[in-house]
Amino acid sequence: MADVPTPPMPPRRPHRLEAHGEVRVDDWWWLRDKDDPEVLAHLRAENDYADAVLAPTGELQQRLFEGIKSRVQEDDVSAPSRSGPWWYWSRTAEGKQYPSHWRLADPERTRRPADVLDAAVAGEGDLVLDENALAAGSDYFALGVFDISPDHHVLAFATDFAGGETYTLRFRDLQAGEDLPDVIEGVYYGSAWATDNETFFYVLPDEAMRPFQVWRHRLGDPAGADTVVFHEVDERYFATVELTRSQRFVVIHTESKMTSEALWIDAGAPAGRPTVVLPRRQGVEYDVEHAVTAGRGDVWLVRTNAPGSDGTPATNFAVDVLPVVGAAIAQPEALLPHRPEVKVESVDAFAGHLVVAERALGLRRLRVIPLDAGVVDPAADAGHFVDQPEPVYTVTPGANPEWHTATLRFGYTSLVTPVSSVDYDMATRRREVVKVQPVLGGYRREDYRTERIWAEAGDGTQIPISLVCGHDQALDGSAPFVLYGYGSYELTIDPSFRVSRLNLLERGVGFAIAHVRGGGEMGRRWYEEGRLEHKPNTFGDFIACAEHLISAGYTSADHLVIRGGSAGGLLMGAVANLRPDLWRAVVAEVPFVDVVTTMSDESLPLTVTEWEEWGNPVADEGAYRVMRSYSPYDNVAAARYPSMYVTAGLNDPRVGFWEPAKWVAKLRAASGDGAPVLLKTEMGAGHGGPSGRYDAWRDEARVQAFILTAVGITE
Repeated sequence: MADVPTPPMPPRRPHRLEAHGEVRVDDWWWLRDKDDPEVLAHLRAENDYADAVLAPTGELQQRLFEGIKSRVQEDDVSAPSRSGPWWYWSRTAEGKQYPSHWRLADPERTRRPADVLDAAVAGEGDLVLDENALAAGSDYFALGVFDISPDHHVLAFATDFAGGETYTLRFRDLQAGEDLPDVIEGVYYGSAWATDNETFFYVLPDEAMRPFQVWRHRLGDPAGADTVVFHEVDERYFATVELTRSQRFVVIHTESKMTSEALWIDAGAPAGRPTVVLPRRQGVEYDVEHAVTAGRGDVWLVRTNAPGSDGTPATNFAVDVLPVVGAAIAQPEALLPHRPEVKVESVDAFAGHLVVAERALGLRRLRVIPLDAGVVDPAADAGHFVDQPEPVYTVTPGANPEWHTATLRFGYTSLVTPVSSVDYDMATRRREVVKVQPVLGGYRREDYRTERIWAEAGDGTQIPISLVCGHDQALDGSAPFVLYGYGSYELTIDPSFRVSRLNLLERGVGFAIAHVRGGGEMGRRWYEEGRLEHKPNTFGDFIACAEHLISAGYTSADHLVIRGGSAGGLLMGAVANLRPDLWRAVVAEVPFVDVVTTMSDESLPLTVTEWEEWGNPVADEGAYRVMRSYSPYDNVAAARYPSMYVTAGLNDPRVGFWEPAKWVAKLRAASGDGAPVLLKTEMGAGHGGPSGRYDAWRDEARVQAFILTAVGITE
């Protein structure tokens, strides 16, 4: 990328920030004003500069885009899932950015998934909603709520045309094919129908984009007549609402990063007041799933980290059973006791079975427990595990709306195996693959190998790395590699297949995931050791993974590109400061890099709710000092940084667009005439970038062109 044009350099306008006896001077504070024409002009100038730098890769970008497009079966349907007397699926069509949603009647319940899939491919079915029609004329579109009434007559759906993650809620009469006059503005994620098929619960965010209220709407009434069902006053908590699979209860969950509470309303009596399952206790997290057992009747399955009867904390969660009525005063019965080496991630209840998703040794496994005669076996080894065909894999929840069924739908994939939709008979243990993601162009999984290897962090902790590369790749350090990381919020980055990644693999570029602390890969302890005052472990783990890939011969520092987004963008910024010599290039997408300033500003969206993740630098000097030690923006130093590709979204409610914009300006000032630092801002989108699939493919092709050029591959 030699002979690049002159990058834009916004003027310095020093702004003093003082805390705990320290003064920080932010030269580019002024870039946060979205309404300032000079700010918008600067962002456009950055886009023009990035375009100019990447102009020589134009043909490569087009080939990469065509490479993605040619491997995707553009006319395709998802695996149909049954809900009552209907089968539902989505369809993509060649040339269309967004999916459409369809259904097929099966009142006698005689059709098998394979038969319905054949019918869907043949074009049968009734159109429920076409996202392309909704998005017509808009540069951005996102569908939020998509919730069909229990009688399957009305669809509630919500749309966003800016990327700001607030939606307009509407209702469609599926029999008449027309929208009802009911319109509600400004809704968030989360919804539930009552069983009268007329009452609908939805969530509203406050000015800080915190979902804090659950409202009740009755079809036909004006939105002004809606009533507040639940109001969360604690600014640390998010609220959401859902209908249980049994359709017996509407459940409101409200949670902070460390504490949670659940409330319920009888779905058959939606005008009732919410009843608390278990009162919130600081540091105790729980969620509930409704089940019916003989002898007990309606019960809550409570996944909780509350201490057991002996006072031992259930750090990795246990599962208890409580009656629905009087849960707060009942003595819980153990279903699955706490096990230090196994994290209970979720519990799903069906009429005759429970499915417990557990995580052990970095992998998710599914445990099936029958509810024979209504008796739940309390033994830790109850039930059986669903066998999986590969040693390193990912299973994901599927569409499972049915209550009275013995069939579990889940997704299966690995770094070399395309996504499959699998139906598993929980009684007979028979496994049926309903649909495999088509990969065109002659993809052969045997051309590649996938491994799970381990790096050693500075404190001796073993850090898992999942990787995929060419089957015959030599371990001589000559191969380029992309190392991906996240490491926050207890989110797990499981190894999964991506069609777009084949562009890199077929050009000899390997891909690895660093499962660093701060994520959830190895249980709750893994998360705790990468948050608050332990956050620097995340960065040290990532560096250890890179060094292990290099020492083992998979790649070299001159061939290593790192990538992460959002909190993973924070990771990119931190390790770029710590070890600018260890990377050839950095891709940081919507990066959270101005940590101290953002976490000190209570007026910004989500700041208060994030204090339990990062710390409160306003009230806690210790938290301030830790944050100050790693905040990427505050720790940019005079150094020769690697090439960087940075993205932002003007309407992003999660990471303000000014964070990457300021960071890029400071990096340029610090590195002088060093490697190019590019900033691409989506001027009409938010945190997720472009919304349409073709736009997203072009965006990915651009990133891949940057990566390939950085490591010397131009074909």
